[in-house]
Amino acid sequence: MTMPSEKLSDVVIGERLRVAREATKFTQADAASAIEVARTTLVAIEQGQRRVKTDELQKLAALYRTSANAILRQESVHLDMVPRFRKLPQSADKATEDAAQLLNDLVSAEVELENALGVHRARNYPPERPILPGDVRLQAEQDAQELRDWLGLGPGPVLDIVSLLGLQLGIRVYVRRLDGKVSGLFAYDDAVGACMLLNANHPAERVVQTGGHELGHLTSTRREPEVLTDDEDFKSREERYADAFGRCFLTPARAVRQRFAEITAGQSHLTRRHIIILAHAFGISREAMVRRLEELSLAKRGTWDWFQKNGGITDEQAKQVLGELPNRYAHTAEAQGLVPQRLALLAREAWKRDLYSEGQLSRLLKLDRHQIRELLDGAENEESEANELVKLS
Repeated sequence: MTMPSEKLSDVVIGERLRVAREATKFTQADAASAIEVARTTLVAIEQGQRRVKTDELQKLAALYRTSANAILRQESVHLDMVPRFRKLPQSADKATEDAAQLLNDLVSAEVELENALGVHRARNYPPERPILPGDVRLQAEQDAQELRDWLGLGPGPVLDIVSLLGLQLGIRVYVRRLDGKVSGLFAYDDAVGACMLLNANHPAERVVQTGGHELGHLTSTRREPEVLTDDEDFKSREERYADAFGRCFLTPARAVRQRFAEITAGQSHLTRRHIIILAHAFGISREAMVRRLEELSLAKRGTWDWFQKNGGITDEQAKQVLGELPNRYAHTAEAQGLVPQRLALLAREAWKRDLYSEGQLSRLLKLDRHQIRELLDGAENEESEANELVKLS
């Protein structure tokens, strides 16, 4: 990634051109042909050894579906997440490619606006815990409990993992609507930090579980980008660790055992009602709850399969047990707007300060002019410097 400087060097401009070329899948030969130079000249430009000419810059920017201004703007951020995700085996389809591009665009836009406004995002990442030889699940259980202790969570459930990831740890978390196949993405960059993209089209309980899984990657393998898909079989040690970490973080063993003992005391069989109450208490799906009970030997192996063969545990049954409950997942509102809420606030402030025009925001946020006006609607009437009473210190 490149960061703004007082005057962009040829090395920085060359790096930005390389990132833009790789993101749009053009080869160096393609780009060299577009500006009618030898491939070795294009290589020299990307390495900062030869200054790009104005007409060459304009042609390359057009080829890469960007603008010369975007390449040269000091606050501009150029991430190479898309090429990094593209190297992953499970990324060889359009759904994952689109999700990687979306994550790249959201992070780039947010960091560029932060740079323009002079905003610094605090990070509070836990120590990295590389996966060691031996039992992966036991390591994940220990590391998850250690992180809960570090965060001061106690034995209780994690009811709003998106806020926890964003506010307590400083991770850039976005909840947006993705193809149903993609559950979530995780990436880490030294300059912008840890980033997650979660699928708002999935049930809220599943979004929580995906967040826990990606938190496992932050803990163990944070420098490796990761895509979680619905056909994940968790064969690798890294994926099995992340899966176990998510389960253990969201449903700590002692808390599950204690709650299980409380609600099944004096009873002879595990029932659907027990599962519904437990799953609701910990904010996870009924299936995830039964799988966790099986893992902790509180239910026999195959219990979930038995429920499935005998009618399952339905939403209607959950409603009969719990009644009509308000939506307690804060991230569902976060997923509704044109862009994430924090990004929208940054864009409105940048526009109010005349740092960005509607056209510049349109290109930065990948929105059309109508959508930008919707995003900025009412911003000119919001409290300003003249309103001393509500001025932030």
